[in-house]
Amino acid sequence: MVLDRRNFLKATAATVGGAALSACGGTKEKSCCKDGEGACCKGKDVKLNISFQEGTPPGTNLNEKFDFMESLGVVGFEPGGRGLAGRVQEIGDALSGRNIKVSAICAGFSGFILSEEEKVRQECIDTMHEIITAAGELGSTGVIIVPAFNSQTPVKPHTQATRDFLCEQFDALGTFAVQHNTTIILEPLNREEAFYLRLLADAASICRDINNPGVKCLGDFWHMTREETSDLGAFISAGEYLQHVHIASRKRRSMPGEDGDADNYVDGFKGLKHIGYDKYVSFECGCRSEDRAATVTAAVKLMRDQWEQA
Repeated sequence: MVLDRRNFLKATAATVGGAALSACGGTKEKSCCKDGEGACCKGKDVKLNISFQEGTPPGTNLNEKFDFMESLGVVGFEPGGRGLAGRVQEIGDALSGRNIKVSAICAGFSGFILSEEEKVRQECIDTMHEIITAAGELGSTGVIIVPAFNSQTPVKPHTQATRDFLCEQFDALGTFAVQHNTTIILEPLNREEAFYLRLLADAASICRDINNPGVKCLGDFWHMTREETSDLGAFISAGEYLQHVHIASRKRRSMPGEDGDADNYVDGFKGLKHIGYDKYVSFECGCRSEDRAATVTAAVKLMRDQWEQA
């Protein structure tokens, strides 16, 4: 048997993760639970909270979209951040009296924080402040931010000094977020989209080093498919810093289930249950079917079935 680096790491992560779960008697029955307390008991009764981005459900306006979401028991709404300040009342009014809350805010900022140009960095900070303020008014769990995309230049080099600089900037943004009762959420991307911050463990280590309650991270199954050796291991590595999760089909970034057997999330769901993740798993994907309503409905069922399997 030829054991390359990726397979070795995957096998190691699975062994370590499996050992951790086995030591607790599995994710559903925790043999070391006594009073329903402790890390081993976290996954016992964790509920799957599904969230949709605005483009996910069918409907011509927010009320039609929210009606559809409620019919499926979807409890989270993830709007985009661009122009959010001007939509606070619109979104708040549409959610009034419903069993749906705003989950994370999907980016929407201008500029980027790792730019070599101070003007571009300041543009990022200013627009993030605007979105964070609106997010707080809506009761959002946080605002998603990416340090830099591959297309954004000139960019700071991948060095320790850059990491230190990033921690300083995120610490300041995190403090501003706490003042507005929300957080910033760091999102690792796959190498085709970003050179910096690709692993969930790296994002969590930044959160840990900053040690600010306003700085959290995100795991995205689409990016994780290309970068992580184990979904379970990645989520366990994020632990208490995990604030949001994105989901999509694993080959074409479409609706879960549209890529057939490849769309298996059980390993990742086991990790989420193990850390007691009680926030949102949000759709960030397209739809290849002409019947969006039926495809989205099937995707929600697939997620719930696999959550139970986990």
